[in-house]
Amino acid sequence: SKHSALTKVGDPVPAAWNATGAEYPEDARLHDLFMAQARRSPDTIALSFEDETMTYLELDERSNQLAHYLIRQGVGPDTLVGISTYRSLEMVVGLLGILKAGGAYTPIDPSYPKERLTFMLKDAAPVVLLTQTAVRPTLPVHRCPTLCLDSEWATIATESKNAPVVTLAAANLAYMIYTSGSTGNPKGALNCHRGVCNRLLWMQDRYHLTPMDRVLQKTPFSFDVSVWEFFWPLLVGARLVIARPGGHQDPAYLARLIRKQEVTVIHCVPSILRLFLDEPTVPQCSTLRHVFCSGEALPAELQKIFFARLPCNLHNLYGPTEAAVDVTHWTCRRDNPSSIVPIGRPVANTQIHILDEQLQPVPVGSEGELHIGGLQVGRGYHNRPELTAEKFISDPFSPDPAARLYKTGDLARWLPDGEIEYLGRIDFQVKIRGFRIELGEIEGALAQHPAIQQAVVVAVDGPGRDKRLVAYLNKRPGHVVTVTELRNHLLVRLPEYMVPALFIWLDQIPLSPNGKVDRKALPKPSNHRPALARGYVAAQLPIEQQLSVLWSKLLDVEPVGIDDSFFELGGTSLLAVRMTSAWQKQTGHELPLVKVFQYPTIAELAAWLN
Repeated sequence: SKHSALTKVGDPVPAAWNATGAEYPEDARLHDLFMAQARRSPDTIALSFEDETMTYLELDERSNQLAHYLIRQGVGPDTLVGISTYRSLEMVVGLLGILKAGGAYTPIDPSYPKERLTFMLKDAAPVVLLTQTAVRPTLPVHRCPTLCLDSEWATIATESKNAPVVTLAAANLAYMIYTSGSTGNPKGALNCHRGVCNRLLWMQDRYHLTPMDRVLQKTPFSFDVSVWEFFWPLLVGARLVIARPGGHQDPAYLARLIRKQEVTVIHCVPSILRLFLDEPTVPQCSTLRHVFCSGEALPAELQKIFFARLPCNLHNLYGPTEAAVDVTHWTCRRDNPSSIVPIGRPVANTQIHILDEQLQPVPVGSEGELHIGGLQVGRGYHNRPELTAEKFISDPFSPDPAARLYKTGDLARWLPDGEIEYLGRIDFQVKIRGFRIELGEIEGALAQHPAIQQAVVVAVDGPGRDKRLVAYLNKRPGHVVTVTELRNHLLVRLPEYMVPALFIWLDQIPLSPNGKVDRKALPKPSNHRPALARGYVAAQLPIEQQLSVLWSKLLDVEPVGIDDSFFELGGTSLLAVRMTSAWQKQTGHELPLVKVFQYPTIAELAAWLN
């Protein structure tokens, strides 16, 4: 713009940079946009999953039947409905059925540990919990009425196939997604139809999906990126290709699926994108048009690798769960000489304010906290009025007295050309593999172990440029505890991605002069083998020795014994993907990712490989 050319570091931010007004239907509701498309293309395939497909008409009618059933169970505007299913056709029927009944869906991820699921079900107190026969036995004891979308479909099938008439405003809730909380429990972020419809209509305006497109749904539905994966293709007559459960962690499977289903649009967090680009068959994914990145900072060197491997578009998006998925966008450039990848400019009907501690705008080029205003700002947190008041503040830049700004806790700055650069976090929240993690939540879970006097968790650069979590621990006198025991203690309380890769014992946690933990003074992790439940046993067989050398190099640990668990040595699911890929390159034999979880020690894995 003409403003951009004149703007210099130190200048005030031009108002034009936030002039993002766009005309979208004000009363749009998510399911209405889908239903309008189902009328336009009833016989087109809407969903494909493994060998199954479903047309727009079938998806419309099935979700209508479910909606009628849910209404009779008391579902209506602003009521929460839990959904705990594996990725499947039923999952999408479930999401649309909840919305058509007027309710808001709440993903209850069956891969989470029971303690976390227990909290979520108690906190959300859903009117109904939708699930599947395979998931039901794995759920904790709860009081919610439950409906299995597969085995109990005959009950739902008696309902009308016509759309129910529900009075629902665009300001009513569409979904609630839990994010990590600093107090030790996750918090439910509430989002309305107006915000998410704005986000999807902007995305369609910007990237022009057509009925010929096929969008891959691979993000777990407990993360908000899944919202656009599910609904964007279904608003325009495109096909939603659903990856098998667990498939999002397997680059070779994803590349095969993209080729087989001729997928044109995918999303990857940068750490997963790096693994995907390492997959030898990726250049054959010639149908890809758009690859979207969000969830963590996109490094400039990864952008370069991407353009060397694929001829399609790469987009960098940014946004928190509290503001309907994404609020800024940037299209990466092949010839970009810059050493940074910006997060770009605000999306339609959204304003970005970078403010100092007094909530005053900082000049171009200066660092401040990124605040979000406009249509996509969510309603707040479920059952957390104090936190909502602290994070969702009155918007001093809006003439509407009800308008709110969301304080993201992210540091950023405006660049002279009107783009925004992301600079990191203000607090102790980190992003690892796109997962948002409050370090305090992990510290709180560690402190519940009787042997732990004090725990400090930090994110550091680990092997292969990936961030990893490291726990520094101070033991209570007279207690003995192994890494194995601590991991098991955490795995019943936290999802796998929140369990530290390394545990380091200190006689004393370093403190600064004012008595706070001095994180900068924490020692760097060493590459010595940690204290595990089983003693060290050296590799004897050639295959064991080969694995031992590979693990030692990949995990930066020595020595590696045959009874040591890959994950207790500091391995993560991301490193497990790297390991299977390196093994295939070395030996020419495929090592399925699932086997690393099934046989986590060298002895077990070597026996299976033999």
